[in-house]
Amino acid sequence: MKFKKKLTSEEFEVCVNRGTEPPFSGNLLYNKEDGVYTCKCCGSILFDSDSKYDSKSGWPSFWAPSNNENIREKIDYDYGMIRKAVVCSKCGCHLGHLFDDGPKPTGLRYCINSLSLDFKKKINPS
Repeated sequence: MKFKKKLTSEEFEVCVNRGTEPPFSGNLLYNKEDGVYTCKCCGSILFDSDSKYDSKSGWPSFWAPSNNENIREKIDYDYGMIRKAVVCSKCGCHLGHLFDDGPKPTGLRYCINSLSLDFKKKINPS
């Protein structure tokens, strides 16, 4: 697999095998810096810090992606549930799930694993 050498075993489990990190364990859960969240596998820009909010779910949550073309939805039947999984449209990396219990203006909650994301801090010109 093309990402095997790039990812840690935990990242591989989430990004490739569609696992989920334990709630409240992700290094980006409490991140409040300005910037963008990118795909751990390919670097595509997925979410902006402006759409991040504290859903109290235990995972980083966003009410909208940065660009709808960079996210793809798939039906997930794992664990006896029917959910909408979200993946990176460029490389297929599993990101997390989409729920319809988010805040305005979209009412959506993109519940995303920290292990599937990198964060690029916004650099403000001085």
